[in-house]
Amino acid sequence: MRKIPLSFTLNGKSYEIEADPGARMIDVIRNDLELTGTKEGCGVGECGACTVIFNGDPVASCLLLAGQMQGADILTIEAMSELDLGHLLQDKFLEEDAVQCGFCTPGFVLVAYALLQKNPNVTREEIREAIAGNICRCTGYIPIVNAIEKTAEHLRDA
Repeated sequence: MRKIPLSFTLNGKSYEIEADPGARMIDVIRNDLELTGTKEGCGVGECGACTVIFNGDPVASCLLLAGQMQGADILTIEAMSELDLGHLLQDKFLEEDAVQCGFCTPGFVLVAYALLQKNPNVTREEIREAIAGNICRCTGYIPIVNAIEKTAEHLRDA
């Protein structure tokens, strides 16, 4: 297996690794870097469980190849507790009972983080549109939307 050198920033830390350029980003994150908060659900970009923030945008890490990590700035769920907005989102998800099994939660939190970074004055409809690519089978979407909306309200009131 041929490996290529990759350098990128992940959760604010610079990495230089060697990886198979055809490996999926999720596999590099979970297996090579041992950051297992990013979950694999469907493996085809439909469920949102593997969402990471890639150069400011939420993406399905199961659809990107390791070679695309070169020079990128990537955030995973592990970074959220260290970031003010990420920590606030996690608190609101708990307060609003927007977590049950937790499998989908990292993807929802990361989508919400990217959304609120770009637009803290988000509407309920914009929240629903932003999370449309994420699937939850346990909690239901109302508590998740509520948690994101409460976070936005907190940002506006701060």
